[in-house]
Amino acid sequence: MNRPFNFSAGPAAMPQEVLTEAAAEMLDWHGSGMGVMEMSHRGKEFIAIYEQAQADLRELLAVPDNFKILFMQGGGLAENAIVPLNISRAGTVDFVVTGSWSQKSQLEARKYCTVNVAASSAPNGHTTLPEPASWQLSQDASYVQVCTNETIHGVEYHALPDLKVLGSNAPLVIDFSSHVASRPVDWSRVGLAFGGAQKNLGPAGLTLVVVREDLLGHALAVCPSAFDYKTVADHQSMYNTPPTYAIYIAGLVFQWLKRQGGMTAMETRNRAKAALLYDAIDNSQLYLNKVAANCRSRMNVPFFLRDESLNETFLTGARTRGLLQLKGHKSVGGMRASIYNAIPIEGVQALVDYLREFEKTQA
Repeated sequence: MNRPFNFSAGPAAMPQEVLTEAAAEMLDWHGSGMGVMEMSHRGKEFIAIYEQAQADLRELLAVPDNFKILFMQGGGLAENAIVPLNISRAGTVDFVVTGSWSQKSQLEARKYCTVNVAASSAPNGHTTLPEPASWQLSQDASYVQVCTNETIHGVEYHALPDLKVLGSNAPLVIDFSSHVASRPVDWSRVGLAFGGAQKNLGPAGLTLVVVREDLLGHALAVCPSAFDYKTVADHQSMYNTPPTYAIYIAGLVFQWLKRQGGMTAMETRNRAKAALLYDAIDNSQLYLNKVAANCRSRMNVPFFLRDESLNETFLTGARTRGLLQLKGHKSVGGMRASIYNAIPIEGVQALVDYLREFEKTQA
């Protein structure tokens, strides 16, 4: 079955193999007589699903043994509160603001700690990344937080900052929601990573947290028990009923990623897809991407038509060709193509072909 190509920023396209497998198991998982969403989270069937998913993710992302993998709820927005509730110790936290999501993060954290905006790319419209050497870090920060891929503005850290080189002993917290599992992670530079699953890992409802063990056990007294990382870790993510079906689907995605060759193979594939699309935009007289070349996202590609009166015509034509959800975020306008792991290079090529065809009709 040939499906349209879905360029949604999230909830986003999922691998067709995963959806087919889930459909086949909807009414009866492995002869259990139950679908996964009907299972007790404490039953042997779901425990097996959970343990396999966690093991596969640890293998895929090469998560060190001294990190806990937590399957939580609330999405990335909730983590903007849950992180400071757990590891700020009500002290000072440094933020680097590079787009809408890091801006939301620092505003939420102010409810629980003192925030220092160490750097911001707002003056240039979030089209570049502030050089780490220019960051004004606090001497006693509880942690430093960055959004390593800004879904709306299309800005990505292609390498994680090394805080030790910058003279900081604070742990680095990364919101990697929209590029998790698109490339390897250098865990030597990270204290905590979090992300909603609905962009690259599975359906909405599951939130991934990977946290170094020494950061556990420092939650503020006001932190709800269900959001205390140590409590969640001690109960194997089952202190409250976890998002069981979302964990199951994510587990299928992890197995699919392993069949694709893992993170090194996915990074190679994602580099090729992004290069194909950016090249088409850059060599056009009609389309424009405003992000500096050295920090363009490989996952979320915003672009604009130089004549914005053509926007609706462009989107209508795209839909008739099976190219879906290309409209940009309402806060920035224009267009956006999210080319997550589940989008094959054939989908990007189909989009590039349409970009060129549409431009010819406007000549």
